[in-house]
Amino acid sequence: MMRRSASKKSGQPNSTNPITYSPSDLFRTASSKASSKEMERIDYLFYFYANRSSGMIDPEGIETLCSDMEVDHTDVRILMLAWKMKAEKQGYFMLEEWQRGLKALRADTVSKLRKALPELEKEVRRPSNFVDFYSYSFRYCLTEDNQKSIDIGSICQLLDLVLGSQFRAQVDYFIEYLKNQSDYKVINMDQWMGFFRFCNEISFPDFSDYNPNLAWPLILDNFVEWMQAKQN
Repeated sequence: MMRRSASKKSGQPNSTNPITYSPSDLFRTASSKASSKEMERIDYLFYFYANRSSGMIDPEGIETLCSDMEVDHTDVRILMLAWKMKAEKQGYFMLEEWQRGLKALRADTVSKLRKALPELEKEVRRPSNFVDFYSYSFRYCLTEDNQKSIDIGSICQLLDLVLGSQFRAQVDYFIEYLKNQSDYKVINMDQWMGFFRFCNEISFPDFSDYNPNLAWPLILDNFVEWMQAKQN
Protein backbone atom coordinates (compact mmCIF):
# COMPACT_ATOMS: atom_id res chain seq x y z
CA MET A 1 0.00 0.00 0.00
CA MET A 2 1.28 3.42 -0.97
CA ARG A 3 1.76 5.89 1.83
CA ARG A 4 -0.35 9.04 1.70
CA SER A 5 1.46 12.21 0.93
CA ALA A 6 2.24 14.20 4.01
CA SER A 7 0.85 17.34 2.38
CA LYS A 8 -2.89 17.69 1.73
CA LYS A 9 -4.38 19.42 -1.25
CA SER A 10 -5.86 22.76 -0.38
CA GLY A 11 -7.68 25.60 -2.10
CA GLN A 12 -5.16 27.99 -0.59
CA PRO A 13 -2.01 29.02 -2.47
CA ASN A 14 1.11 27.01 -1.82
CA SER A 15 2.87 28.60 1.13
CA THR A 16 6.14 28.56 -0.75
CA ASN A 17 4.73 30.94 -3.44
CA PRO A 18 2.60 33.50 -1.60
CA ILE A 19 0.76 36.17 -3.63
CA THR A 20 1.85 39.60 -2.61
CA TYR A 21 0.20 42.96 -3.26
CA SER A 22 2.12 46.18 -3.55
CA PRO A 23 0.81 49.29 -1.77
CA SER A 24 -0.09 50.77 -5.18
CA ASP A 25 -2.20 47.66 -6.00
CA LEU A 26 -4.08 47.96 -2.73
CA PHE A 27 -4.59 51.67 -3.29
CA ARG A 28 -5.95 51.11 -6.80
CA THR A 29 -8.36 48.46 -5.53
CA ALA A 30 -9.61 50.65 -2.70
CA SER A 31 -9.82 53.65 -5.02
CA SER A 32 -11.79 51.68 -7.60
CA LYS A 33 -14.28 50.52 -4.98
CA ALA A 34 -14.67 54.05 -3.63
CA SER A 35 -15.17 55.41 -7.15
CA SER A 36 -17.81 52.77 -7.85
CA LYS A 37 -19.69 53.66 -4.66
CA GLU A 38 -19.46 57.35 -5.54
CA MET A 39 -20.98 56.71 -8.98
CA GLU A 40 -23.79 54.68 -7.39
CA ARG A 41 -24.66 57.66 -5.17
CA ILE A 42 -24.43 60.06 -8.12
CA ASP A 43 -26.80 57.84 -10.11
CA TYR A 44 -29.17 57.52 -7.15
CA LEU A 45 -29.27 61.31 -6.88
CA PHE A 46 -30.04 61.60 -10.60
CA TYR A 47 -33.02 59.24 -10.44
CA PHE A 48 -34.29 60.99 -7.32
CA TYR A 49 -34.76 64.20 -9.34
CA ALA A 50 -35.42 62.67 -12.77
CA ASN A 51 -38.81 62.47 -14.43
CA ARG A 52 -39.70 58.77 -14.59
CA SER A 53 -41.36 58.92 -17.99
CA SER A 54 -38.64 60.93 -19.78
CA GLY A 55 -35.66 59.52 -17.85
CA MET A 56 -34.20 63.02 -17.61
CA ILE A 57 -34.08 65.73 -14.96
CA ASP A 58 -36.56 68.24 -16.39
CA PRO A 59 -37.21 71.91 -15.44
CA GLU A 60 -39.38 70.84 -12.51
CA GLY A 61 -36.63 68.50 -11.27
CA ILE A 62 -34.04 71.26 -11.58
CA GLU A 63 -36.24 73.63 -9.58
CA THR A 64 -36.60 70.98 -6.86
CA LEU A 65 -32.82 70.44 -6.85
CA CYS A 66 -32.26 74.20 -6.54
CA SER A 67 -34.75 74.37 -3.68
CA ASP A 68 -32.95 71.54 -1.88
CA MET A 69 -29.62 73.31 -2.39
CA GLU A 70 -31.21 76.60 -1.24
CA VAL A 71 -30.11 78.26 -4.49
CA ASP A 72 -32.43 80.24 -6.76
CA HIS A 73 -33.01 78.46 -10.08
CA THR A 74 -32.09 81.72 -11.88
CA ASP A 75 -28.68 81.85 -10.14
CA VAL A 76 -25.86 82.00 -12.71
CA ARG A 77 -24.17 79.07 -10.93
CA ILE A 78 -26.93 76.76 -12.19
CA LEU A 79 -25.94 77.75 -15.73
CA MET A 80 -22.33 77.12 -14.71
CA LEU A 81 -23.38 73.67 -13.49
CA ALA A 82 -24.95 72.98 -16.88
CA TRP A 83 -21.67 74.10 -18.51
CA LYS A 84 -19.72 71.71 -16.29
CA MET A 85 -22.03 68.87 -17.31
CA LYS A 86 -21.87 69.97 -20.97
CA ALA A 87 -25.66 69.80 -20.94
CA GLU A 88 -27.07 70.14 -24.46
CA LYS A 89 -30.76 70.89 -23.89
CA GLN A 90 -31.85 73.93 -21.90
CA GLY A 91 -33.67 72.96 -18.71
CA TYR A 92 -32.80 69.26 -18.94
CA PHE A 93 -30.00 67.08 -17.56
CA MET A 94 -29.40 63.61 -18.98
CA LEU A 95 -27.77 60.84 -16.95
CA GLU A 96 -24.46 60.94 -18.83
CA GLU A 97 -24.26 64.73 -18.43
CA TRP A 98 -25.12 64.49 -14.73
CA GLN A 99 -22.47 61.82 -14.17
CA ARG A 100 -19.84 63.88 -16.01
CA GLY A 101 -20.51 67.02 -14.01
CA LEU A 102 -20.95 65.58 -10.54
CA LYS A 103 -17.97 63.24 -10.86
CA ALA A 104 -15.77 66.18 -11.86
CA LEU A 105 -17.08 68.15 -8.87
CA ARG A 106 -16.69 65.14 -6.53
CA ALA A 107 -20.28 65.71 -5.44
CA ASP A 108 -22.43 62.67 -4.68
CA THR A 109 -24.88 64.37 -2.30
CA VAL A 110 -26.94 67.57 -2.46
CA SER A 111 -24.86 69.01 0.37
CA LYS A 112 -21.58 68.37 -1.47
CA LEU A 113 -23.02 69.82 -4.67
CA ARG A 114 -24.05 73.01 -2.88
CA LYS A 115 -20.59 73.31 -1.31
CA ALA A 116 -18.96 72.77 -4.73
CA LEU A 117 -20.70 75.78 -6.32
CA PRO A 118 -18.28 78.49 -5.06
CA GLU A 119 -15.28 76.57 -6.46
CA LEU A 120 -17.15 75.96 -9.70
CA GLU A 121 -17.76 79.69 -10.02
CA LYS A 122 -14.03 80.38 -9.48
CA GLU A 123 -13.21 77.83 -12.19
CA VAL A 124 -15.62 79.44 -14.66
CA ARG A 125 -14.39 82.96 -13.89
CA ARG A 126 -10.85 82.10 -15.00
CA PRO A 127 -10.28 83.91 -18.32
CA SER A 128 -9.32 80.68 -20.08
CA ASN A 129 -12.68 79.13 -19.11
CA PHE A 130 -14.95 82.15 -19.15
CA VAL A 131 -14.89 82.72 -22.90
CA ASP A 132 -16.01 79.09 -23.36
CA PHE A 133 -18.74 79.53 -20.74
CA TYR A 134 -19.90 82.77 -22.38
CA SER A 135 -20.14 81.05 -25.76
CA TYR A 136 -21.85 78.02 -24.19
CA SER A 137 -24.49 80.18 -22.50
CA PHE A 138 -25.64 81.40 -25.94
CA ARG A 139 -25.72 77.89 -27.47
CA TYR A 140 -27.57 76.56 -24.41
CA CYS A 141 -30.39 79.02 -25.09
CA LEU A 142 -30.89 77.83 -28.66
CA THR A 143 -33.93 75.68 -27.94
CA GLU A 144 -35.16 74.95 -31.48
CA ASP A 145 -33.58 72.84 -34.23
CA ASN A 146 -31.47 74.95 -36.60
CA GLN A 147 -31.98 78.04 -34.42
CA LYS A 148 -29.16 80.55 -34.97
CA SER A 149 -30.30 83.61 -33.02
CA ILE A 150 -32.02 84.66 -29.78
CA ASP A 151 -34.71 87.30 -29.31
CA ILE A 152 -33.74 90.65 -27.79
CA GLY A 153 -35.71 90.13 -24.55
CA SER A 154 -33.96 86.86 -23.78
CA ILE A 155 -30.56 88.28 -24.76
CA CYS A 156 -31.01 91.15 -22.30
CA GLN A 157 -31.71 88.69 -19.47
CA LEU A 158 -28.79 86.48 -20.50
CA LEU A 159 -26.36 89.40 -20.71
CA ASP A 160 -27.33 90.56 -17.24
CA LEU A 161 -26.94 87.04 -15.84
CA VAL A 162 -23.68 86.06 -17.52
CA LEU A 163 -21.77 89.32 -17.96
CA GLY A 164 -23.41 91.81 -15.60
CA SER A 165 -21.13 91.19 -12.63
CA GLN A 166 -17.98 91.78 -14.70
CA PHE A 167 -18.98 94.65 -16.97
CA ARG A 168 -21.90 96.28 -15.20
CA ALA A 169 -21.84 99.65 -17.00
CA GLN A 170 -21.34 98.22 -20.50
CA VAL A 171 -24.09 95.65 -20.00
CA ASP A 172 -26.57 98.17 -18.57
CA TYR A 173 -26.08 100.62 -21.44
CA PHE A 174 -26.12 97.90 -24.11
CA ILE A 175 -29.36 96.51 -22.68
CA GLU A 176 -30.85 100.01 -22.70
CA TYR A 177 -29.77 100.41 -26.32
CA LEU A 178 -31.21 97.03 -27.34
CA LYS A 179 -34.55 97.81 -25.73
CA ASN A 180 -34.81 101.22 -27.42
CA GLN A 181 -33.58 100.42 -30.94
CA SER A 182 -35.78 98.97 -33.68
CA ASP A 183 -33.24 97.64 -36.20
CA TYR A 184 -32.63 94.28 -34.51
CA LYS A 185 -35.19 91.74 -33.32
CA VAL A 186 -32.66 88.99 -32.60
CA ILE A 187 -28.94 88.56 -31.80
CA ASN A 188 -26.69 85.94 -33.40
CA MET A 189 -23.53 84.27 -32.08
CA ASP A 190 -21.17 86.63 -33.94
CA GLN A 191 -22.84 89.67 -32.34
CA TRP A 192 -22.92 87.95 -28.93
CA MET A 193 -19.20 87.14 -29.01
CA GLY A 194 -18.42 90.55 -30.49
CA PHE A 195 -19.91 92.30 -27.47
CA PHE A 196 -17.75 90.21 -25.14
CA ARG A 197 -14.62 91.22 -27.08
CA PHE A 198 -15.85 94.82 -27.05
CA CYS A 199 -16.13 94.77 -23.23
CA ASN A 200 -12.62 93.37 -22.89
CA GLU A 201 -10.85 95.56 -25.44
CA ILE A 202 -12.58 98.95 -25.68
CA SER A 203 -12.18 101.84 -23.27
CA PHE A 204 -15.57 102.66 -21.77
CA PRO A 205 -17.38 105.04 -21.85
CA ASP A 206 -15.07 107.26 -23.95
CA PHE A 207 -14.53 104.67 -26.76
CA SER A 208 -11.18 106.34 -27.49
CA ASP A 209 -9.75 103.14 -28.98
CA TYR A 210 -12.85 102.04 -30.89
CA ASN A 211 -12.27 101.88 -34.64
CA PRO A 212 -15.46 101.25 -36.66
CA ASN A 213 -13.32 100.33 -39.68
CA LEU A 214 -12.18 97.18 -37.92
CA ALA A 215 -14.19 93.96 -38.05
CA TRP A 216 -16.81 94.77 -35.42
CA PRO A 217 -20.42 93.63 -35.87
CA LEU A 218 -22.50 96.53 -37.24
CA ILE A 219 -24.69 96.49 -34.15
CA LEU A 220 -21.70 97.63 -32.08
CA ASP A 221 -21.01 100.53 -34.47
CA ASN A 222 -24.62 101.55 -33.96
CA PHE A 223 -24.32 101.14 -30.19
CA VAL A 224 -21.24 103.38 -30.03
CA GLU A 225 -22.99 106.04 -32.16
CA TRP A 226 -26.02 105.84 -29.86
CA MET A 227 -23.84 106.20 -26.77
CA GLN A 228 -21.91 109.17 -28.20
CA ALA A 229 -25.15 110.92 -29.13
CA LYS A 230 -26.43 110.23 -25.62
CA GLN A 231 -23.27 111.72 -24.09
CA ASN A 232 -23.50 114.86 -26.24
